[in-house]
Amino acid sequence: METISSEKIMSTLREELAQINATVDRQEASVVTEVADGIARISGLKTAMAGELLKFTSSTTGLDVYGLVQNLDQDDVGAVLFGDAEEIKEGDECRTTGRVMDIPVGHAMLGRVVNPLGQPIDGLGPINSTHRRPIEFKAPGIMERQPVCEPVQTGLLAIDAMVPIGRGQRELIIGDRKTGKTAIAIDAIVNQRETDMICIYVAIGQKASTVAAIRESLAQHGVLDKTVIVSATAAESAPMQYIAPMAGAAIGEYFMYNDAHGNPADAEHPGGHVLVVYDDLSKQAVAYRQMSLTLHRPPGREAYPGDIFYLHSRLLERACKLSDALGGGSLTALPIIETQEGDVSAYIPTNVISITDGQIYLQSNLFFQGQRPAVDVGISVSRVGGDAQIKAMKQVVGTLRLDLAAYREKQAFSQFGSDLDATTQYQLNHGAHVMEMLKQQRFSALDVRDQVIAIFAAKEDFLDDIDLENVTLFRDGLAKYMVEHSPKLRSSVMNGKIDDATASRLRARIARFKKLFLAEHPNRRRMEDVEQAAEQTVSAPPEGGHEPLDGQGQ
Repeated sequence: METISSEKIMSTLREELAQINATVDRQEASVVTEVADGIARISGLKTAMAGELLKFTSSTTGLDVYGLVQNLDQDDVGAVLFGDAEEIKEGDECRTTGRVMDIPVGHAMLGRVVNPLGQPIDGLGPINSTHRRPIEFKAPGIMERQPVCEPVQTGLLAIDAMVPIGRGQRELIIGDRKTGKTAIAIDAIVNQRETDMICIYVAIGQKASTVAAIRESLAQHGVLDKTVIVSATAAESAPMQYIAPMAGAAIGEYFMYNDAHGNPADAEHPGGHVLVVYDDLSKQAVAYRQMSLTLHRPPGREAYPGDIFYLHSRLLERACKLSDALGGGSLTALPIIETQEGDVSAYIPTNVISITDGQIYLQSNLFFQGQRPAVDVGISVSRVGGDAQIKAMKQVVGTLRLDLAAYREKQAFSQFGSDLDATTQYQLNHGAHVMEMLKQQRFSALDVRDQVIAIFAAKEDFLDDIDLENVTLFRDGLAKYMVEHSPKLRSSVMNGKIDDATASRLRARIARFKKLFLAEHPNRRRMEDVEQAAEQTVSAPPEGGHEPLDGQGQ
């Protein structure tokens, strides 16, 4: 009979214990006490955190459904459900996960369409993401930021000239339905095709067909591979629409806070630059109101909850230009707000206007008059201003706003049909041609160098004796002419302010092109006074030394 020594027993126990890999499950479990309208109430979750992810298990199908903690009441927890909320019934099991809600992020998401949970919905297979980020993240403090100093070129003359956007800025696009808000945002994304900016388009409450059309447009213009589309369509639940913008911000923050290899950015490893479009935050506010009312939170003005301002402010504060010590990355936000009959004094519009660094206001009247983009330069503003422009652009647009303001004032006055002096007629004619120059079709971005030269030509009165309908042809033809015949002169405007020698060379080139243009597109009439209501012609030179307009139609 074999004797078993205590040493052998101890060594055997050590071997067995070493093979045990069990971990302690710290999840807290409870049951659903009430579920309705996508809201679940759970009793007994003493350790649940605000914003924590909860895991629900259906007792009938075994399907797992996730939820987000919203209310921490004295007796129970209120959570909103994502996915198949109908699968969860009263009495089903609920467990805490121990982590605040996060989503997968990374370079693998570029070119893909995902839902707010980071799951692909474009049918192109799974996304192999190596990183995760929380959907809610504290915005950087003042010492971690630096002033906005680099432009984001949209390619739209009316915006880049008078409402410039800089990297790290939050610029609101606001206007009524069907005034071209999304068109401006998509054009801005398309114009980043040759830049180092990553683009994120967040569709909140849009039709699925609209999102598909936008994806196709981005693919056709070669910018889809550097864009992530986050889609929570109108068919999605209110909680999904609520977290969609925050998911888009989280994806953008990954590129801002990390370098090209996914490592934390620092002074030696620069962070990325991101443009995020939230289309639109009005629908997110409606979704949050729906959630809050079903959670029995008290309604405030227009039935929105009291923290609706905080919802948008903590989202938009995440847009910034980081300091050089943190890699100098940036996240630029273009939130979109839809107004009702131009009412910018409503609750949500005034909230977001006060949060952002300026607004691009689109007016229905301008849109229906054919002014595309329908930017009202009178009340549109950028609080960053010239810091988001190259020096030459800042130089040539110095009086552009004043010229257009004088034009609008005189335009209203001229409708009375009274006799107009020469200066007023010049301002009407000049202003009408400048407004015509600002018109642009979809996906016809102008390089910033061509924008500067076009505004220079307008400022030097080269446009004033061209038929109105030919002004955009002249602008686009001038851009092509400068590319082909004066590439060095064209590029010189990027080097700083336009000096006297450069200005003289530009005038000569523009005059030469204008001669060729008028030979090909002769004027049918000279519209010195463009206002048809006045039907006046200029008979004397205006004050200020401008050349007389002779009305010969050459």
